[in-house]
Amino acid sequence: MLRIRGTARTTRPDTVAAEEPLEIRLSGTPLAVTMRTPGHDFDLVHGFLATEGVIAGSDDVLGLRYCDSVDADGRNTYNVVDVDLAPGVEPPDTALDRNFYTSSSCGVCGKASIDAIRTRTRHDVAADGTRVPLATLLALPDRLRAAQEVFDKTGGLHAAGLFTAEGELVALREDVGRHNAVDKVVGDAVREGRLPLTGHVLMVSGRASFELTQKAAMAGIPVLAAVSAPSSLAVELAADVGITLVGFLRGDGCNVYSRPERLDLPAP
Repeated sequence: MLRIRGTARTTRPDTVAAEEPLEIRLSGTPLAVTMRTPGHDFDLVHGFLATEGVIAGSDDVLGLRYCDSVDADGRNTYNVVDVDLAPGVEPPDTALDRNFYTSSSCGVCGKASIDAIRTRTRHDVAADGTRVPLATLLALPDRLRAAQEVFDKTGGLHAAGLFTAEGELVALREDVGRHNAVDKVVGDAVREGRLPLTGHVLMVSGRASFELTQKAAMAGIPVLAAVSAPSSLAVELAADVGITLVGFLRGDGCNVYSRPERLDLPAP
């Protein structure tokens, strides 16, 4: 690639983040296609199904496997995952409001209306009494960044980190799509049987969108923090379900848009 810095011009190799499609099927029937960074695919699938309200936990998944995806040389591309839901778990009716087509950056594209995506969480997030010291919250962006191994090589990945209220990193995932990174973090918790994620903080490297706020609610996460701006719908949903939504978390400051009482603030 050609590297331009002011008047300097150099040609050198570079490393870029991988992006490939992942098709999710339910018992052989296509459900969703998402563009993602390969890796932790089963976490991504579990998280996607949980945050879309298809499953409540790992017991709702009977099994899953890579299948039916080969390249020109007959090698498995590992770009198709087929899921068997447990008996009694109803598959979603994709003919109603959404074909479940997503991309690495589309957010809520394909949804018919805002009302269609207000999936009601099974968890009472508003009742979560978690409190987070401000100093702990302010330290999370640096802790998230320090754990981003692939970002150091590519500079092109979003990250989602799940922290305890004391600032301990529980899980971190990276992906070209911010919502994929969150699904991978949630999926890890689903597979380990740790939902709901009461007492935790979800830290994301980009902005706080409506969809990320919905995913936090579906996983029972009481605090969502982002280094960039939230959207108006994210603020509205956070206030509605009882999530503490923090934006512009940088340096020594942040903006708290809902449920500020969860933060332990020093005296002014």
